[in-house]
Amino acid sequence: MKKFLGFLLKLAAAFMVMSAVVFAVVAYWDKITEFFAWVRTKVMEKKACCCHSSEFDDYADWEE
Repeated sequence: MKKFLGFLLKLAAAFMVMSAVVFAVVAYWDKITEFFAWVRTKVMEKKACCCHSSEFDDYADWEE
């Protein structure tokens, strides 16, 4: 009986933790999506910065 009650308490605690995580995700969903959008824009800025430069930009002043 003692093991059974311990199992029920552990199960209830796990359920409460999962409920708290779900509640936090639902409550802060807008902030979570804002954060991922911000990260995406930063990654896209870095990607655009490093991928669109010409390999001949270093030699642009030689033609003068």
